[in-house]
Amino acid sequence: MGIGAAQLRKSIDALAEIEPAIGERLDAIGYPPPRIRDRGYATLLRTILGQQVSVASADAIWRKLSDALGDPANPAKLLAASDEALRGAGFSHQKTAYARSLADLVTTGGLDLGLLPDDDEDAIAALTAIKGIGRWSAEIYLLFAEGRPDIWPAGDLAVQIEIGKVLGWADRPSEQDIRDAAEPWRPHRGAAAIFAWHSYNTEVI
Repeated sequence: MGIGAAQLRKSIDALAEIEPAIGERLDAIGYPPPRIRDRGYATLLRTILGQQVSVASADAIWRKLSDALGDPANPAKLLAASDEALRGAGFSHQKTAYARSLADLVTTGGLDLGLLPDDDEDAIAALTAIKGIGRWSAEIYLLFAEGRPDIWPAGDLAVQIEIGKVLGWADRPSEQDIRDAAEPWRPHRGAAAIFAWHSYNTEVI
């Protein structure tokens, strides 16, 4: 499971001590809610479905998939479904291939999501070996579903924009810029990402 509310607050308090600009923004917008997802196949499948579509569209596809399969969290049912059924649920040709590959890995034992490596980079490598899972998707899964505290999705556009604003930079920083800036924030960078998303979506009058 993801980072719980108590640990999230503790980590953000630690970040505010390290980086005063985060403390100032925290005073203005308050603490973010936790972002927690279930560990396992269903969450990773939803991550694939959510790529390059809105949250509302991804939710609609998941509902259609539920109607078509009965239990979308069962990979065997997805493997048994026809391509036509998956297309009817809103899957593209590419996402059908990705979803089938994931379901096959889980059902055959080629991937055990309960036994990912303890090292974050090794876990990211294991996840990105799956068709359709890039680094960002792997990082989001490890942060939200496993609650790994130091995951830092520096390639996320909203994180780049908001960290730049919080730190008072004139231009949006690059991925490398915010990787470098966040080094002193270890081991709380996962909380920093959650705070950045919260800040990005919060207007302060």
